[in-house]
Formats: sequence, structure tokens, C-alpha cells
Amino acid sequence: MNAVAAPRPDAFRPASVGLTTVGLSLATFMQVLDTTIANVSLPTIAGNLGVSADQSTWVITSFAVCMAISLPLTGWLTRRFGEVPLFVASTLLFTLASFLCGIAQSMPMLIAFRALQGAVAGPMYPVTQSLLISIYPPEKRGQALALLAMVTVVAPIAGPILGGWITDNYSWPWIFFINVPIGLFACLVVRSQLGARPQRLERPKMDYVGLITLIIGVGALQIVLDKGNDEDWFESTFIIATSIVSVIALAVFLIWELTDKEPIVNLRLFRHRNFAAGTTVLVFAYAAFFAISLLVPQWLQRQLGYTSTWAGLATAPIGLLPVLLSPFIGRYAPKFDLRVLASLAFLTMGATSLMRAGFNLDVDFNHVAMIQLIQGIGVALFFMPVMQILLSDLQPNEIADGSGLATFLRTLGGSFSASLTTFLWERRADVHHAHLTEHVTVYDPAAQQALATLGNGDPQRAAGLLDQMITLQSYQLSFNEVFHLLGWTFFSLVLVLWLAKPPFGAKTGAPPGGGH
Repeated sequence: MNAVAAPRPDAFRPASVGLTTVGLSLATFMQVLDTTIANVSLPTIAGNLGVSADQSTWVITSFAVCMAISLPLTGWLTRRFGEVPLFVASTLLFTLASFLCGIAQSMPMLIAFRALQGAVAGPMYPVTQSLLISIYPPEKRGQALALLAMVTVVAPIAGPILGGWITDNYSWPWIFFINVPIGLFACLVVRSQLGARPQRLERPKMDYVGLITLIIGVGALQIVLDKGNDEDWFESTFIIATSIVSVIALAVFLIWELTDKEPIVNLRLFRHRNFAAGTTVLVFAYAAFFAISLLVPQWLQRQLGYTSTWAGLATAPIGLLPVLLSPFIGRYAPKFDLRVLASLAFLTMGATSLMRAGFNLDVDFNHVAMIQLIQGIGVALFFMPVMQILLSDLQPNEIADGSGLATFLRTLGGSFSASLTTFLWERRADVHHAHLTEHVTVYDPAAQQALATLGNGDPQRAAGLLDQMITLQSYQLSFNEVFHLLGWTFFSLVLVLWLAKPPFGAKTGAPPGGGH
């Protein structure tokens, strides 16, 4: 008797490919949207929950670091439970976590629910990409991936605008509540359309040592970065102890992952030259880009007095050119040396960073928006060429691990960047405030005249107004310094990028796409 071959998952077609595509795309849109939607709302959230501005960045970092940690688990979870059940479970839990974020009554509650939201978000994009590829015939998979790439470009643009409008016209919890109907709809559509899709389930070995040391090491390091400034860094016993725990856990993690036969994170991929150079560039460039996305909206609101809506509108032009150029870049980029395209991206983002380093408190909306628009050229030329470069010298059976590892490190870089950027901005502002205050003395005739003019005869009011002016100038000087640093970071990455060597074409047998 001839054995009947088991049906292949890739041969399955849903009743409606279009409806399934909408369901998968909506889930991705929701998940990517949540990486930026809270950025413009941080000052409002901080004020409503009674915490400082730097403490509010935990809303961003808790989400990002937990998503980064859960990303390497995607492969194991997929083989153990199947892609469709994993997608439905992740999306449902993400929806629930979004609702819990909206009803949070304190900052610790909000951070805990954002951490849960990030943890369940990790598998969503890789599984969505895999399912989307599987429901289209080979000749149309490029179009499917182009659509998914478009969603991942549009969502971060919509985030600040939508977040700002909701915060100003309703209240900040609604930036999380809007996920509930979207998530439920996506789950129902995908479950009904792909529920009958055959699954090949396994019982893969779990690298528990790697997972536990990763969680402890990265979690402790994130706590050090977020709490260090409040605790006066290494003057604090807590920071010293947490740093020691992080160093030991990460050391064990590195040794274990380099020697284990089935590591949760395949660090041996760094033996490939293009992967090492490309991933280094991706992580640092994304960290710098993430810093810009976080800092500009906060600066607009705290220093220039913009509402959340106007801060979102001022930052939104960064996404216009990527949306328009992405189809052309995907089609024509292989005809060029990808190092040239990526170098143009970093030179553009470096130049726009240095333009912001020349800002002052009188800069107008049009100038801010125009620089955001110009930076969009860099964003459009950044992701696809760099991803293709870093995957170019991997073997076909290493592509999935390489894409996952690069995405994991990129997400982690964004999380650490949020903490470090906020720390630098606050710390340098304190230094400038101290220096500027030194020049205001009762013995300085100019200072006496300024105080008399400001206070209309009321010394206390005059002193308060003068301190506000000094604080504004201090944060502006600090903002300019941070953007000087970001600009030269982008420029230096061009040198690292050219350590990669062509050819940069995908290996035969590689799966299409590599994550965005």
C-alpha cells in the first residue's frame, strides 16, 4: 500500500486570500503602531500618573526589551504549537494587554502591562510574514512582502499623529483601547480563514539556560540604564548589585550560546563577515534612529509648547518619502552596490541630525517638518539594503536564524537607546543649568536689570521666571549636543558598512524577505 503524503502547509489556500491578507496586515499594523504611538503621549502620561519625564520612558523601554527577549522564542513556539495557533494566541494576548494598559491607574501598573504587551508581541511579525508568504503562490510572494513592508513603514508614521490626536481630543488610555477591536477582528479573520491549515508539530528541545540567562542579563541591564540616573549610578548599592548580576548572566549566556548544539540565539553567525558588519550597522543605526523618534516629539512639547497633535504632525513627514520610494527601492536596488545606497541613507540621516543640532527655541513648524521630510530619504534607503547585506553571506539554512538574530539585536538596540538618550538629555541639561546659573549673580548689573524687568518689582516672581528661561535654554543646549552625537554616529557607520564585501545577492534556497 502506498503511503499518503501529509498535506503541506504551503499548499493550503484560504477561502479568501484578500480577507486573510487584511487580517494579517491589521495585526502587524497594530503591533508596529504600538512601538511609536506612545512617544508623543509621554509628557501627558507622566503628568497624569505623577512621575518625572525620564521615568515615563519606561513605557517605551519595557515594551521594547520584552519584545526583544521573546523574539528568539518564535522558532521554538512555531514548531511546538503551529503558526496559526501561535498567531491567534499572540494577537489575543496582545489585545488583552492593550486593554490592561488602558485601565492602568499607576506607572508601575502601566509598565507591567506594557512589558506583557511586548512579551507577546515578539512572535507576531515573524509569524505574520511566514503565513503571508505561505498563502500566495511563489510568483506573487514579492508583492505580499512589499505590502507587509508598506504596513511596517506606514504604522510608525501614523503612530505619532494618531497618538497625539487621541491624547489631545480624548485621553491617553485610548491609544491602547483602539487595539481591542482591531486585534479581535484580526483574530477572528485569521482563525476562520486559516483554522484548517495543516500544521507540522514537533517537540523541540528548549534551551532553558540560554533563555533564563538572556532574561536575567538583559532585564538587569535595562533596569541599570533606566534607574541609574535616579539612583546616582554607581553610588547606589542597588545599581552595583544589578550591574554585577547583568554582567554574570550575560557572560554565562554568551559562553553557553557559543557552545550549545541548539542555542536559542545562534551567535556563531557572527563568523560571517557581511553578517557581522551588517548587523553592527543595523543595531547602531536603528538605535540612533529610535533616539530621534523619541526625542523630537518630547522636545517639541516640553521646550516649544506643542500639543501632542501638533508634535505628531511635525514629526510625521519622515514617513512620506519611504512610502513613495519603497516600491522603487525594492525593484531597482539590486542593480546598485547596496553599500552605496545604505551610505546615502546614513549620510542623509547624519546631515539632518546636525541640522537639528543647530535648532534654537525660535525654530518654526515648517523648518522642523522639512528636516523630518528630508530624513525620510535616509529611512527609505536604510532597512532593505542593510538587511540584504547582512543576510548575503549566510548559508540557506542560516537565513531564518540570521534574520531573527538581527531583528532581536535591533529591537534591543532601540530599547537601550531610549534609556540612554533620555539620560544624556537630562544629565547634560543639568550641567548646562549649573553653568548658566553661575553667571546670574546679584553683583552683575545685567542680571539685576533682567530680574527687575521680569518681575515688575516682585523679586520672587522674577527669580522663578528667570529659572524657567535658564531651564529651557539648558534643555535646548543638551538637545543640540545629543544631535551632534547622533549625527557623527551615522557618519561613522558608513566606515563600518564598507567592511562588507559583495556579492550581496540572496543565496539559492533562501526564503523571500528577511524581516523589516
